[in-house]
Amino acid sequence: MSALRSPLTALLVATSVVALSACSSSSDAATSDSADKLTPVTFVLDWTPNTNHTGIYVALEKGYFADHGLDVTIIQPPEDGAEALVGSGKAEFGVSFQETVTQARGQGVPIVSISAVIAHNTSGFASPVDRGITSPADYQGHTYGGWGSPIESAILDALVEADGGDPAAVKNIDIGSTSVLQAFKRDIDLGWVYAGWDVPLATTQGTDLNLQLVRDYDDALDWYTPVIIANEKLIADDPDVVQAFVDGAREGYEDAISDPDGSAQILLDSVPDLDADQVRASAEYLAAEYQSDSPVWGYQRDEVWANFTGWLEDHKIIDPGFDYAAAYTNQFAEGAAAGSSEK
Repeated sequence: MSALRSPLTALLVATSVVALSACSSSSDAATSDSADKLTPVTFVLDWTPNTNHTGIYVALEKGYFADHGLDVTIIQPPEDGAEALVGSGKAEFGVSFQETVTQARGQGVPIVSISAVIAHNTSGFASPVDRGITSPADYQGHTYGGWGSPIESAILDALVEADGGDPAAVKNIDIGSTSVLQAFKRDIDLGWVYAGWDVPLATTQGTDLNLQLVRDYDDALDWYTPVIIANEKLIADDPDVVQAFVDGAREGYEDAISDPDGSAQILLDSVPDLDADQVRASAEYLAAEYQSDSPVWGYQRDEVWANFTGWLEDHKIIDPGFDYAAAYTNQFAEGAAAGSSEK
C-alpha cells in the first residue's frame, strides 16, 4: 500500500484507547507563563508525519495556534486511526478521510469533518512506465496490489469497466503494509498512490510512473482525502476552541501554499527522518492543491459530499439514506477566513 495511510482502509472502531506519546507541542513556541494560559488540545495524525500535515507543523512552529489561545500536542494514531480517539473524546482533533467519516458515522461514531486539508482527491492508480499501462482498460492482464478494502475493489472495477475493460481480467492481491513502490519490484504492476507523496518518492528512487487520477474518470470520485475531524460534542459545547484550531491551521496551510520550500523545511526540522527531496517535491506539488479552486482553505463543497455518498450507496458500500450533510461543516473554515486578521 501507499507510504501514507490508505484512505480506503476499512474502519475498525476501538473500544479502548491506546496510550500514546506526544511528538511535539506548541508550548515550545511560548513562554511558560503564556503557556499556562493556553487551552491544551490534542491532534491525532492518520499515519506517520507527511506533507498532508505540513500546515499543522507550520502553525505549531510559528506560534499560530498559541496566538489563538491553544497549546496543541500532536500524537501518532493508534492502530485503528484517529477516529476512535476523536470519537470517544480522548482527543479534540484528528486527520481522517471523507469515506472513513462516512463509515464511522454509520457505526454511530460522532465525528464531523471540519476542514478539507486538500481541495481535490490527488490519489489514483500508478504503474511503472515499463508496464505500458496508460488507462484503466490497460489494467487487464496485470496484477494490482492493494489492501483488500471493498471501496478499493469497487473503484478499481468501476474504472476498468467504464474504460471498456474487463474487471475480472485484473488480478487483485493484498500486499498488506508493503509499500507500493517496493511491491512494484516484487509481484505487482499497479497500485494505489498519492500524486503528492508516492510519485515524488518514486522519482527520487529513479522510478518513472504512469498515473491515472481517479477524479479524472468520475467526478463522484473527487472526494475529500484527507480531512480534519472533531467530535460533535466539542463542536456543540466549545465552538470557540474549534474555531481557534481552524484559524491556526488555516494560517499554517496558507504559509505552505505561499512558501512551500520554507514550510517543507519546518516539517523536515520537526521530523528529521523524512526524505528531504521527497518532502520538498511534495510541498511544491501540494502548494497548488491545498486550496486550489476553493474559496478558502478547508472549504468543503456540498456536491462533493453528495456525489461520493451517492456513489458509495450505488455500489452498496454503505446503506442508502446516509445523512451526509451532518457529516461535515463549513462553519469554521468560513469563520476562519472571515474572522482572522492578515499576518
